[in-house]
Amino acid sequence: MKATASALAVCALFLAVSVVLAQNKPAEGATPSYDPSVYAELQKAPKKARGRTNPLENDPDAVAGGAILFVQHCAECHGKFAEGTRKAPSLRAPEVQNATPGTLFWLLTNGVVRKNMPVWSKLPEPQRWQLVRYIKSLDVSVPAAGTPAPKP
Repeated sequence: MKATASALAVCALFLAVSVVLAQNKPAEGATPSYDPSVYAELQKAPKKARGRTNPLENDPDAVAGGAILFVQHCAECHGKFAEGTRKAPSLRAPEVQNATPGTLFWLLTNGVVRKNMPVWSKLPEPQRWQLVRYIKSLDVSVPAAGTPAPKP
C-alpha cells in the first residue's frame, strides 16, 4: 500500500513538472517593461563566485527539480513562466541568461534584500544549483517594444 502511494506521489510530481515545462512560454503581452538597470545586481557577484561551475550541469533531473523549486519559491514574484512581474524582473532577460551559473548561485544565496529578493542561503546548496539549472534552461525573452536593446 505504501509503495502504491509513493508511486502515485512520484507520478503526480512528474506530471506537475511536465505541465510547467510544457507551458514554458510567457503569455503574449504579459512581460512588463524592460529596464536593464534592474539586472545591475548581477554585476556585483565577486570574481570567485562568478567562476563557480554548476555541479549539476549534466544531471538530467536538475532542470525538473529546479522547475518544482521555482514554482514553490520564485513564481510568486518572478511570474509563473519567469517572465517577470511588477514585483520582480524577468529571468528570461539576456542579462540573466548570459550570467554565469556561479553568478546566479551567488545571487540566490545572498538575495537582494533592499529590492525584496529573499536570501536563499538556507535552501540546501543542491537545490540552489537545481534552480540555477532551471533558470539557465529558459528561453531568452526579447525586450518589450520601444525599449533599448541590452548592452553587452
